[in-house]
Amino acid sequence: MPFRQGGKNDGNDALAIAVAARQPTMRCVPTKTVEQQAILSWHRARSGFNDERTALINRLRRLLAEFGIVIAQSSDQLLKALPGLSTDDRIPTPLRAMLLEAREQFAALQARIERCDVEIGAHARDNESARRAREVLGVGPLTASAFAATVPDPRLFRHGHQLGAWLGLTPRQASSGGKTRLGECSRRGDVYLRTLLVQGARSALQLALARPPDKATHLQRWIAGLYAKKGYRKALIAIANKHARILWAMLARDQHDDPKAWQRHPRAAATAATAATPTAAACA
Repeated sequence: MPFRQGGKNDGNDALAIAVAARQPTMRCVPTKTVEQQAILSWHRARSGFNDERTALINRLRRLLAEFGIVIAQSSDQLLKALPGLSTDDRIPTPLRAMLLEAREQFAALQARIERCDVEIGAHARDNESARRAREVLGVGPLTASAFAATVPDPRLFRHGHQLGAWLGLTPRQASSGGKTRLGECSRRGDVYLRTLLVQGARSALQLALARPPDKATHLQRWIAGLYAKKGYRKALIAIANKHARILWAMLARDQHDDPKAWQRHPRAAATAATAATPTAAACA
């Protein structure tokens, strides 16, 4: 730590924090309210229950494969097959009892996940920032609620690019000597919120590719062109970054989603004016 002098102890750490806090360029983490901390607890609990559910499904698939029973790689296929496995002759009697226990554990985990969805959905409906965030295509109740609770005040970021960098959706830089070298995605910041934004970007990409070009929006045409140029994975990160910057513009400026906002940008107006001006060759 550049602000700490001497060895690491409580006194030197406290002095370094006090010195760092007085720097004019230092940005402090905003304090979350009790409500925001509470709703994020529901998000963390849901993520944990979902991980336990995935681990249970993978464990069952691995144990059944040892007895020659291979089920398609889908949680729905496994759950449909569980009731019939209790009468399968290939499964020993002790294993059948274990499958019954696994079914009960899965039902309990599913009920807990649904309980979390109820609380998160209520927050997404009641919170003003979450309601406006849901207007963006690819941002559902889960992402909107997590964004509203994780980013208490978007105005602390000067622009949307800073928010994207804070979420780890921008490339690493190794620039030197006036040469810009961009690497892979930095993947810094809140992992949970970044994962939700990438998942929402996946659905936005699928919808943009399925929409005919003449019926697609300006953003969907941009997504389709980006996918054709950069490929699937890079397009997902770019779309997630675009969603984060759109959310910053909406919440920091107290605006609603406007698909035609790009037409009011000075660059778009200059492009339209250039296209409307006849060239010298055409005049001749």
